[in-house]
Amino acid sequence: MAREKQGRNASTSFLILDAQSVKSTDSAEQQGYDAGKKVSGIKRHIAVDTQGLPHAVAVTTAEVTDPNGALAAIDRCKPNLGRVESVLVDGGYSGQPFADGIMDRLQATVQVVKRNELHTFVVLPKRWVVERSFAWLEKCRRLWKNCERKLNTSLQFARLAFLVLRLRRS
Repeated sequence: MAREKQGRNASTSFLILDAQSVKSTDSAEQQGYDAGKKVSGIKRHIAVDTQGLPHAVAVTTAEVTDPNGALAAIDRCKPNLGRVESVLVDGGYSGQPFADGIMDRLQATVQVVKRNELHTFVVLPKRWVVERSFAWLEKCRRLWKNCERKLNTSLQFARLAFLVLRLRRS
């Protein structure tokens, strides 16, 4: 029992944040354009623990910036994030306003992992965990592209996919 609590504390004291742009079909009512990735659709923002399980999920239109979407995801699930001490993000989240937003909401520090060299593939420490979580989502046939008319429907299907994943592992 003590080991289980210790493991749970270790997984929730450290969050990894990222966003994924997803193309939308013509039936989607709410969509935007992500100029950085040249994608017209939505963005999924997730915060996962070190095992890749989500603690905060938000779906926005694609034009919402990564820091704003991540703060929206944290605002949605703030009561469940009381033990978070550190948040690991990529270079897209750098900047003092985002760090201040995390400090105000969670009293946690922000660690930005930056690439050392451009145009080379390097697996960034701990960042692969959130990318694996996005891959789990894309294994669900309905989530590889946004076919939903409303953003809330897309959010609920992402939550359902993570729930199914969790139930299969139990």
